[in-house]
Amino acid sequence: MKMKFLLVATALVLAGCSGNVGYEGKGKVSVPFGKTFSYDDILVTRAVDGDTLVLENGERVRLIGIDTPEIHESRKLHRDSERSGRDIRTIKAMGEKSFAFTRNLVEGKRVRLEFDVEKNDRYDRLLAYVYLPDGTFVNAEIIKQGYASLMTYPPNVKYVDLFKQLYAEAREDNRGLWKE
Repeated sequence: MKMKFLLVATALVLAGCSGNVGYEGKGKVSVPFGKTFSYDDILVTRAVDGDTLVLENGERVRLIGIDTPEIHESRKLHRDSERSGRDIRTIKAMGEKSFAFTRNLVEGKRVRLEFDVEKNDRYDRLLAYVYLPDGTFVNAEIIKQGYASLMTYPPNVKYVDLFKQLYAEAREDNRGLWKE
């Protein structure tokens, strides 16, 4: 009986079955294969920084089209400092503001993900446009309120024109990080 169960369970795992499976013999055995998640309605458990989120299934999401200042020590932080002429402490302070805005906008909330041409980046993060249940386009809102710069990597350019317009308006109106 154990051998039959193992064979059935192995076959189901290899076939990609999800949900509960029962074996009808002398006794019933249930094998939970885990919860399934839908990108149409998934919880953001935390914001890592201004442009990266963690979902309830443990996956990380990199918001397409935006770039926020770094808050963590990294090579990118130092490159950004050299490129912009700003000191590291200033960049981190700006990053904290972007992080706080993103955290307040999405952390602990359910969202819907929309993908572009590429679904993952080289770090295996999901690349996505994120929407709140009320229709708020998170990537666009972060730019619109002045907490992100543009970062466009073809072929993921579906909303590049909208993002350029929102970025220009935020800079012109001195919103968010552009107040300084």
